[in-house]
Amino acid sequence: MGAPRFRILSLEFLERDVRLRMPFRFGIVTLTESPQAFVRARIRLSNGVEAEGAAAELLAPKWFDKDPALSNQDNVEQLRASLRSARDDYLAGGEDTAWGHFLAHRRSGLVASYGPAEVDRAVLDALCRALGVSFYEAVRRNAVGATDFEGMAMPEFLAGLAPAARIAARHTVGLVDPIARADLASPVGDGLPETLQDVVAAYGQRYFKLKVAGDLEADLERLAAIASVLDRIDGPYWSSLDGNEQYEDMDGVVELWRRMKADPRLARMVDGILFIEQPVKRQHALAKPVRGIDKPVIIDESDDSLEAFPRARALGYAGVSSKTCKGLYKSLVNRARCALWGPQYLMSGEDLTIQPGLALQQDLALVSLLGLTHVERNGHHYVNGMSGLPRGEQEAFLAAHPDLYEESHGAVRVRLRDGMLDIASLGCPGYASAAMPHWSSMRRMA
Repeated sequence: MGAPRFRILSLEFLERDVRLRMPFRFGIVTLTESPQAFVRARIRLSNGVEAEGAAAELLAPKWFDKDPALSNQDNVEQLRASLRSARDDYLAGGEDTAWGHFLAHRRSGLVASYGPAEVDRAVLDALCRALGVSFYEAVRRNAVGATDFEGMAMPEFLAGLAPAARIAARHTVGLVDPIARADLASPVGDGLPETLQDVVAAYGQRYFKLKVAGDLEADLERLAAIASVLDRIDGPYWSSLDGNEQYEDMDGVVELWRRMKADPRLARMVDGILFIEQPVKRQHALAKPVRGIDKPVIIDESDDSLEAFPRARALGYAGVSSKTCKGLYKSLVNRARCALWGPQYLMSGEDLTIQPGLALQQDLALVSLLGLTHVERNGHHYVNGMSGLPRGEQEAFLAAHPDLYEESHGAVRVRLRDGMLDIASLGCPGYASAAMPHWSSMRRMA
């Protein structure tokens, strides 16, 4: 398959509100609601064929920029501004391949990269629909037009990728999440799992993401409470430890890990820790080498440019996260780096409370194509499925992707069995979705 050149004719931004069924605390914010942004893109290929595509992502506060002087609304407006700036650049960019558009408009900084990341996904969806191919075909057959990068033969690397039909969901244990049923002070009472104990019983998950807050003694006690639930699982379980930039320097992380290894209550948990994610504040994370920890330490918030992962590697970091809000092409490049550098380097799949529909499906397709066997998924736990969406939209996504969704508790929601998500239906024409949202139910972005 050749790599078509195309012009971006229009980019439209819309929003709808997402309300969480239970609060989700990560880092310095406790999230209870957030707007979700949608991008609609229309392109015209050199041969005159036109097509439309779309993408979606939360406008999440206090992750892209954690400055406490900024309000949540300030953070949301930062991301809107990033989208508007990207629209101006892409519409003025002329004709190019999908990869060419990405290289021409990539930015440094998490906020600055947000707009291009969402536009790139919507544009690629349109390209897939124009060609009548799936996201997997478009990438593997290099319809995106990838060229060699840093000496890596990207077309050959992409051709060797192989998506799977299933992927394990890694459950997030947020900083204010109740662990056991005895901890449930204010029940939601909607019949869905509310505690970690409920989650294990209902979904059968074996992968978990455990957040720590930078308070050594409090973190150890909370991890012990989590272990008291997870250790009841029949068989092995695995976890990632998410520092969420709560530590000033690596010394504090080394001490946490030392204390965890010395605590008999955490013996089984420690054995199953896969990696430690971004424990040090981004201002200091790439200032000193990683030492004294016998588990891989990876970057997430510090992954703010295409150059960040090589810088982190030089300091002893062993991996990097994939998030669609940071850019799908960045994920592909970083995965190629891991393959080149050797098996000691890893890529993880992380969430940003991704919602069912376009956002969820496009991210799942990406991490599956990257060869990841598990991915953090938390949107289905903190939000009540598609309950706030038009009934027709819910039914359309359920009909198009019956392996991924089910109807229960009055709404269409993610179908999770034995800790696994079935995603074979994402190999449809377009970027992982055979259904589209109801645009008329949204408001135009201010």
